[in-house]
Amino acid sequence: MENLKNVVFYNIEQAIKTYRMYAQKQIKLNNLKITIDQWLVLKSLKENPNATQQELAEKVFKDSASITRILELLVKSEFIERKNNLNDRRKSHLKITKKGEEILSETYKIVILNRKKALDGIAENDIRIMNETLKKISENCKQ
Repeated sequence: MENLKNVVFYNIEQAIKTYRMYAQKQIKLNNLKITIDQWLVLKSLKENPNATQQELAEKVFKDSASITRILELLVKSEFIERKNNLNDRRKSHLKITKKGEEILSETYKIVILNRKKALDGIAENDIRIMNETLKKISENCKQ
């Protein structure tokens, strides 16, 4: 049996977890009151303003319960507002507030620095190949 440190999926998982811990630490050090997951949901909502809660969950790889909790925290923090759908009371429309736009922008500055740090010393072509390879893995597993 092969050693875990030689398994590509183990290394992908380790890289993701290490990056997320680093990124969250940087956000906290900059006194931003948002988590990585909350920022991802906010960013996804910005890119998909008419997305349903389920669509947002799929875009950020979260289950229904997790996305519900994240959205509640975003509402509580006044980063988004939820308005009832007049045609279907089971649905609501999510809208980013001015405060949400501000935290999105401020956090994005940190995200860019985090990515730069994480990718330091990796050639642009290697990053492109890695991106293509990861997308291919995803495609293979969806078939």
